[in-house]
Amino acid sequence: MVDTGGMNRLQTSWEMAKRSWAVLRSDKSLAWFPVLSLLGSLVVFGVFAGLVALTGIDSSGGNDSLKPMGYVFIVLAYVALAFVQTYFLAALVAGADARLQGRHSSVSTALEIANSRLHRLLPWALVSATVTIILQAIEERFGVVGRLVVGLVGLAWNLVTFLTVPILVLEDLGVGAALKRSKDLFKKTWGENVVGQAGLGIVGFLATLPGVLIIAIGAGLGTAGLVVFGAIGVVWILVAATVVAALSGIYRTALYHYASTGQVPGEFAGVDFQAAFAPRRTNGGTSGGFGGGFGGFTNN
Repeated sequence: MVDTGGMNRLQTSWEMAKRSWAVLRSDKSLAWFPVLSLLGSLVVFGVFAGLVALTGIDSSGGNDSLKPMGYVFIVLAYVALAFVQTYFLAALVAGADARLQGRHSSVSTALEIANSRLHRLLPWALVSATVTIILQAIEERFGVVGRLVVGLVGLAWNLVTFLTVPILVLEDLGVGAALKRSKDLFKKTWGENVVGQAGLGIVGFLATLPGVLIIAIGAGLGTAGLVVFGAIGVVWILVAATVVAALSGIYRTALYHYASTGQVPGEFAGVDFQAAFAPRRTNGGTSGGFGGGFGGFTNN
């Protein structure tokens, strides 16, 4: 007998991507938050790169090396980047939540909500940056094995913490409580399948392909073609990345509502989330899948 579960989940994933797009079309201000996040990240990177170059590099002896202050600046850069990205994601979640609840939302209103959660967002940025630094240190120290371990642990971390920011924003919990609740919601509602994330990943990949193709065409036309077509291709890729980031934030907010209440409002009403996230059944009961595979991790 043919198992149609995978096909049904892919169809549900595509439907959720379309619903996310419908929300974005109805409130285009939500697309500003990924743009602001990118601009803020570029500013942070530029500032700390300049500080490292000016005061954090020891050029004596002919070999450049980092001074202790250089390492400090790099750590601070990680924290600042994590905070910028968390802050604008929080604003996106706040705006998407208002839209899904049928309330008016604006960039300024969403930013005000994010500002009211700064005491929650900054500690989470510290935790996120710390995890990133540790994983990168493991990857650099242990080579191929390190990359494999970091890939697995990073995947588990991203899955378990996917709803942390919506919880911080919409429930005003501390980081520890938000992490525990995110883990519980992960195990309860979509511990086995992350079809929605995979679907948006596929949408993002397909959306950027035309930009890559345009750049490739420009490269084949010589220097002038590369400059012109390359610029067009880069703009295309940036726009596609902005849209997909906005869709991901909208979807994350809708999934939070489903995970916490069993229902989703707004444009997502009527989507069968359970078809995508319910555990797969076998003759022996519920299959392990992600829920079993990450059970030990999420119980730590």
